[in-house]
Amino acid sequence: MSKFGIVILVMLSFLSCKSDKKEAPKMEASLHQEMKKETIYQFKVKDLNGDEFDFADLKGKKIMVVNTASKCGNTPQYENLQALYTKYKDNDFVIVGFPANNFLRQEPGSDKEIAAFCTQEYGVTFPMMSKISVKGKDMDEMYQFLTKKERNGYEDSKVKWNFQKYLINKNGEVVKVISPKTMPDSPEIISWIEE
Repeated sequence: MSKFGIVILVMLSFLSCKSDKKEAPKMEASLHQEMKKETIYQFKVKDLNGDEFDFADLKGKKIMVVNTASKCGNTPQYENLQALYTKYKDNDFVIVGFPANNFLRQEPGSDKEIAAFCTQEYGVTFPMMSKISVKGKDMDEMYQFLTKKERNGYEDSKVKWNFQKYLINKNGEVVKVISPKTMPDSPEIISWIEE
């Protein structure tokens, strides 16, 4: 190849690198926008009394979201959840319960019946929401966010059973998924709350 041909090739590669550098920030910005994760603060739901519950009011707090049921082998976890809430509620921590009837129909009651059960049997004072679906075709929008990486930016997950726990940091982002079998007062959860 002639010297002239080599010079042309060098100039072309230089120009293409230069234009790539101009395009790189644009591509980076669009990729960042595509990967931008949502936060829990966008959601407004109904509580067991039918009142609106706005997650934006929880900004700056660590949140545990847990799907609950009244007739499950894990139902006694309500006691541990309440103890955890009582201990840490003044330290920017809140538990939000979502009754769901997705597993062997273990939450058959109405919102009113669920509220009575939680209060009478376990003295629950942490916020309890209206009954929803946490899986399947009728999965609630909130749980679509919790379980889909494309929305939460953390990971894909499936709600395996009643009392699965989602830990949300002070920025409203999903940071951990905890097995239904793991007790609410496990070292893993306590250390996350206290860190």
